[in-house]
Amino acid sequence: MIITDTHTHLYSEAFDEDRYEMISRALDKGISRFFIPAIDSSYTSSMLQLEKDYPENIFLMMGLHPTHVKENYKEELTHVQDMLSKHKFYAVGEIGIDLYWDKSTLDIQKHAFKTQIQLAKKHKLPIVIHCREAFDEIFEVLETEKSDDLFGIFHCFTGTLEQAHRAMSYNMKLGIGGVVTFKNGKIDQFLNQIDLSHIVLETDAPYLSPVPYRGKRNESSYIINVLKKLALLYNLSLEEVAEITTRNSKAIFKI
Repeated sequence: MIITDTHTHLYSEAFDEDRYEMISRALDKGISRFFIPAIDSSYTSSMLQLEKDYPENIFLMMGLHPTHVKENYKEELTHVQDMLSKHKFYAVGEIGIDLYWDKSTLDIQKHAFKTQIQLAKKHKLPIVIHCREAFDEIFEVLETEKSDDLFGIFHCFTGTLEQAHRAMSYNMKLGIGGVVTFKNGKIDQFLNQIDLSHIVLETDAPYLSPVPYRGKRNESSYIINVLKKLALLYNLSLEEVAEITTRNSKAIFKI
C-alpha cells in the first residue's frame, strides 16, 4: 500500500529535534511520497537538503506563502522565478490568499497569487492553493486565470459542498487532511458526495493534527488517521483509498 502525503512541511523548525525519526515513522507505515510546499526563500536550502537526503521520497514545490507576502514580496517572487528556472519542482505552492492574519495585505497577496499562477502556467506546473477566510477572493483570481493549463490542488479544503464544486471547476483536486476527523470540521458531512477521483490526502504537518492527536504537533505518519476516516466515509478499504488518492496525486504532479 503506497500512501502519498501531498502537503507536509518536513523542514519545519517543529521537527528540528527528531526530523529523521519522524520521517522514518512515516516510511514504516507505507507513506513513501512526500510533497513539500515552500513558504519563502529562507527555507529553500532546508528543502533542497531534504531532497538530497531522500531523493526517492521527497518532491519539492516552489512558491511564496500568502502570509509571507510582505514589503519585500517582489524580491521573494524573483527568488521563486529564479528557482523554477534552474531546479526541478513539481508544483508552484503553496500560494493563495490568507485574510485570517492580515487583511491589509490583500492587494499584494492577490498580485503575488496571480503572478505565481502565471509562473506555473509558464513552467506547465500545477498550483497548490492556500485559502483562509478568502474563498471569494481566491475564486475571483482563479476566474481571471481560468484555462486548460490551470490545474492543481486546493490545499486544506474546509469549504462547503458548493465551494468544493467551484474549486473543482478550476481543475483543482481537494486536499483533505486532519480537519475531516474533527467533530466540527463539517466537510465529513458531504465529502462522500464528491467522487474520490477529486481527492488527495495531506497532513499539513506540523499543523492540523487529526483526531486523536488534535492540538499536538502533526506529522506525516498521522495521515493514516485521515486515510481511515475517508475509508469509512466512502465505504472502501484503506488500500482502495490509498491507491486512488495516490493515483490522483500522480495525475496532478505528473509523476
